[in-house]
Amino acid sequence: MTQEHKQKPGAGEYFAFGELFGYFFRKKDPDRKSNFNLKMMHGINKISILVFLAGIIYLIFRHIFR
Repeated sequence: MTQEHKQKPGAGEYFAFGELFGYFFRKKDPDRKSNFNLKMMHGINKISILVFLAGIIYLIFRHIFR
């Protein structure tokens, strides 16, 4: 029986924003069915992500420059 060593994730994995940017800048897929409700859901999700990131940046700056 061999043991698999689990490596701790590095800082690069915590700050990997590839999927986040892919969500904002992905191309339209002609095979993906879309309707008004789905478009609104994704729009609200994008706004929520932006507001959350703005809040985190504000807290970091407030903590640094206090």
